[in-house]
Amino acid sequence: QVQLVESGGGLVQPGGSLRLSCAASGSIFSIYDMGWYRQAPGKQRELVARITSGGSTIYADSVKGRFTISRDNAKNTVYLQMNSLKPEDTAVYYCAGFLRGDGYWGQGTQVTVSS
Repeated sequence: QVQLVESGGGLVQPGGSLRLSCAASGSIFSIYDMGWYRQAPGKQRELVARITSGGSTIYADSVKGRFTISRDNAKNTVYLQMNSLKPEDTAVYYCAGFLRGDGYWGQGTQVTVSS
């Protein structure tokens, strides 16, 4: 079972950038598909981006061209580079790992985009 800890959230102005990190421990990180999800107040949790163990990626339409997901298996870490941030990107961002139908979640990190 993998344990996940997110970091890198904070307050940023519209148009700014942030990089989220998710450090994994407790299992073989490289075999997990990894994802970033977010949940805004009053809304359901939604997929932001996902990367497979082989490195294939998918993105929500709302973040394509602005966000980039990547992984460093040597560091057991997955990243989410967020550029051109908008107020509607404000949410709690969660890291998740998936293996054989099981999902594992971090505790979340707050991202607030506001002037």
